[in-house]
Amino acid sequence: MIRDRRLRRHLSIRHRISGTPERPRLCVFRSNKHIYAQLIDDTTSRVLTAASTLAPELKDKKLKPVEVSAEVGKLLAQKAQALGVKKVVFDRAGYRYHGRVKALAEGARQGGLEF
Repeated sequence: MIRDRRLRRHLSIRHRISGTPERPRLCVFRSNKHIYAQLIDDTTSRVLTAASTLAPELKDKKLKPVEVSAEVGKLLAQKAQALGVKKVVFDRAGYRYHGRVKALAEGARQGGLEF
């Protein structure tokens, strides 16, 4: 039931935003244990780069969930900078802009992404 409401919100958000090669979509997925983020070009339906708490750089760190989410945002921003991407469209995927999702967004901003 809660998942269905989140998916409905996600589809509503997706009708309004889409990623382009110049400004890809930063999509967030949050599970109970992990958080994942991807940069997606919707014109070609390709994932440009991704980062998650399962990355080898972050897997061994003993951080709280909100802190590790911020680190995922910074890691994704570094990967985006390597691809030459500076501006993105943030897609919270129906999750509230709160807690781990907000920490990931702020980490990406600290890493140099603009949205």
